[in-house]
Amino acid sequence: MPERHQALFAMTPENLPLLFPPYVLARLRESVDIDPALVAEDFGDPGVAEVLARTEILVTGWGCPRLDAAVLDAAPRLRAVLHSAGSVKSLATPELWRRGIAVSSAAVANAVPVAEYTLAMILLAGKDLFAARDRLRTERAFPGWGLTSGIGNYGRRVGVIGASRIGRRVIELLRPFDLPVSLTDPYVDEAGAAELGVPLLPLVDLLRTSDIVTVHVPETPETRHLIGSRELALMPDGAVLINTARGGLLDHEALIAELRTGRLSAILDVTDPEPLPADSSLYDLPNAFITPHLAGSQGNEAARLGLAVVEEAERLGAGQQLAHGIAQSELERMA
Repeated sequence: MPERHQALFAMTPENLPLLFPPYVLARLRESVDIDPALVAEDFGDPGVAEVLARTEILVTGWGCPRLDAAVLDAAPRLRAVLHSAGSVKSLATPELWRRGIAVSSAAVANAVPVAEYTLAMILLAGKDLFAARDRLRTERAFPGWGLTSGIGNYGRRVGVIGASRIGRRVIELLRPFDLPVSLTDPYVDEAGAAELGVPLLPLVDLLRTSDIVTVHVPETPETRHLIGSRELALMPDGAVLINTARGGLLDHEALIAELRTGRLSAILDVTDPEPLPADSSLYDLPNAFITPHLAGSQGNEAARLGLAVVEEAERLGAGQQLAHGIAQSELERMA
C-alpha cells in the first residue's frame, strides 16, 4: 500500500485555490496528509513550526520563504520539496542537496502555456496581424480585397535560442507547420539537435537567417544582454524578435533604437525592468507588442502545476523516483 507522508503547503495563500482546485487537492490528499487551511508564509510562526517539525514533504509555490539551514534544522524529517512553479532559485539553497533532500519542479508543466503563447505569436506575426489591426483601427476600412504580399506562414524561418524545456516544446509545436526551424544552444551538440529534428547554428548565423527569433534561455551573468545592438543588426529587415524568457536577455536601449528605425518588430512578454516605467518608448512604438508577463501559467492553467506536484507525491508514496527532480548543478543554468 502506498506510504502517506506528512506534508505542508508553503506559498502565498492566495495562489493555493488556483494551483490546487478541489479536484486536484482531493487527489493530493489521497497521497499525503496535508491541511489546506495551513499555508506557511513564515516558518517561524508557532502554528507552522509545530507542523514543520514533522513534515516530510513541503509543497511549495510562489512566495515560499527561502529554505536555508535554519529552516531545515526545524524540519528534521523533511525528505522532499515539491515546487508547484517553474524556477526554484528563489527558495532553494545548497543545504537541501547537502542534506539529501529531493527537489522537484513543475517547470515542465509551466513550459506548456509559454510554448503555446510563443506558437501563437509566431503565427500571428507571420500574418503581420498586429500592424494590420492598428491600420484597421486607424483607417476603419479594409485595404481592398486581394492578396497581400510580404506576409504569410509558408516557409517563414524560425530561430529558437535555447533548447530549454520551453524551447524544446516550441520546436515540437512547430512541427506540423511549414516553418523551417533552427536552433542555437551552446549546451547542445549536433547529435542532440538531430534528435530534436532541427539544424544547429551559431547564434550569429541563426540571427542572420531567421525571419522570427524566439528566446528561451535563463538569465545568468553570461546571458544578460545576450541580444544587443550587434545581434539586432544581424537580423534581416522585417524580422520579429519574441521574448518570453527574461527581460534582461535583451539590451532594451539597443532594442528601442532598432525599433525606432522601423526595420524590426518585437513581441515582449517580459521586460527589463518589469513592469516598464510609464514613460517607456516600448509602450508607444507601433512595432512593439507588449504583454504583462502572462505567457506562463495563468487562471485554469495553474491547475496543471498542481497536478504535476500531485503526480510527484504519488511517486514518492509508491517508493519511486521523482520524474522532475532537480540536481544542484542545474541551478546555474535555470531561470
